[in-house]
Amino acid sequence: MRDYYDILGVNRSASGDEIKKAYRKLAMQYHPDRNPGDTEAETRFKEAAEAYEVLSDPDKRQRYDRFGREGLRGGGNGFGARGFTDINDIFEAFSDIFGGGSFDDVFSGQRQGRRTRRGGQAGSDLRIKLPLTLEEIAEGVEKKIKVKKQVLCPACNGTGAEEGNPDYDDCPTCNGAGELRQVSRSVFGQFVNVRTCPSCRGEGRRLRNPCSQCNGEGRQNGEDLVAVTVPSGVSEGNYFRIRGAGNVGVRGGPAGDLLVEVKEEKHELFIRDGNDVFYDLYLSFPDAALGTEVDVPTLRGSARVKIDAGIHGGKILRMRGRGIPQLDGGPQGDQMVRVHVWTPQHLSADEREILETLRASDSFAPQPEKESGGKSFFSRVKDVFTG
Repeated sequence: MRDYYDILGVNRSASGDEIKKAYRKLAMQYHPDRNPGDTEAETRFKEAAEAYEVLSDPDKRQRYDRFGREGLRGGGNGFGARGFTDINDIFEAFSDIFGGGSFDDVFSGQRQGRRTRRGGQAGSDLRIKLPLTLEEIAEGVEKKIKVKKQVLCPACNGTGAEEGNPDYDDCPTCNGAGELRQVSRSVFGQFVNVRTCPSCRGEGRRLRNPCSQCNGEGRQNGEDLVAVTVPSGVSEGNYFRIRGAGNVGVRGGPAGDLLVEVKEEKHELFIRDGNDVFYDLYLSFPDAALGTEVDVPTLRGSARVKIDAGIHGGKILRMRGRGIPQLDGGPQGDQMVRVHVWTPQHLSADEREILETLRASDSFAPQPEKESGGKSFFSRVKDVFTG
């Protein structure tokens, strides 16, 4: 498989604007309308679209730079190249580069957005946030969520016509063209301004018998149950694009997409740092001095941890593989256990007498150089992460 940078003809340090410019140039050069019957041109056209889809997204580009195409296979619903098959799907995905519209519109000089004459108007995209716990993020989960959106009108089944049998007239404003053109002349030459017809909104036709329940829209407000598969290892701000799960189009137009953004919920026990999680373990003074075994909660149940005698506060214990998996299938994160030695705030008379006796013992005199091996706190923390 060819390298995405080679496909677009840019180097690996290319900026976003350079990548966009290179893609636009190739898309125009190899568009099938300019190369009728040329299968090689169509292949190059699709390759350029796939390359741009990855390199224009900072997260996908980073994974591709580190792991190649394998790094883009970490999950569906927006994590990886789309694998385009339809030409106009490619253009709709990146229509902002060409000013909106289909490829046919660009090469004919007509731009009508996502509306297609005689075919209804496309529904708009929706964006929602999906709250996830750290446990769900660590394991992956399938969620079913209710989405308030525009759905098909049950009375006309989306046709917009009374009893579901549409009958149309050409729009009198644009005479069925779906657009209005205005010609103006200046010292620089003749200019043609093309805009969507406001009466028919680009369809070029008007219903004679609009549905009484939806006023001819073919849709109404409602809700839908959408299944979302979340791979393990996602992060705050990652999103899934679910095609066709957005608002239903007008009178049979294509539905918009649903963008599901990950919202990471705050955990009562753990703090996430990349793919590692931190947990604060509090030990009594006797347990820290004498050593013990404790049950430590993890994202997947609990685990027994041995505490060596003489452990001091600030020590960080690493539990390998107890963190969050990498989204791209790399090594799993760890769980870091930060040890705190609890100092009692209230003592009985007997307890105070015992501690007064121990105060004079040399064993209880602080010896930081001996415990740390002469290393500073920051050096010891560094040893944890490099060891």
